[in-house]
Amino acid sequence: MNEESFLKIKSALKFDAQGLIPAIIQDAKSRQVLTLCYLNETALKATLETGFIHLFRRSQNKLMKKGETSGHTQAVKEFRADCEGKSLLFVVDQKTAGCHKGYFSCYFEQIQNDGTRKVTDPKVFDPEKVY
Repeated sequence: MNEESFLKIKSALKFDAQGLIPAIIQDAKSRQVLTLCYLNETALKATLETGFIHLFRRSQNKLMKKGETSGHTQAVKEFRADCEGKSLLFVVDQKTAGCHKGYFSCYFEQIQNDGTRKVTDPKVFDPEKVY
């Protein structure tokens, strides 16, 4: 992607006061939502240039490629923005799992009426063996 194309895409988006934009990551095959993450301008540019999800880790204040430690990468198939340009949707080919806790999706629990959490999905890998 050349700089001119990136600047056109960036100008259509609205980053927040911290320079971030939320992004939903969705599996291309199952259409299951895998996670919600945040991208800064650098992460968006890296994602669009490489075709793999890069995100901004707010807790560590750093850019990272999804799967850089685990190998569980997310190859971008579709890139969309909401009607106001305030959030993104990436449809991806997920390799193994999207959640660092061992589940395909970060949304592996249902919240019950009493506030407790119930795990509803099976683990697809053992985090202790990967991290």
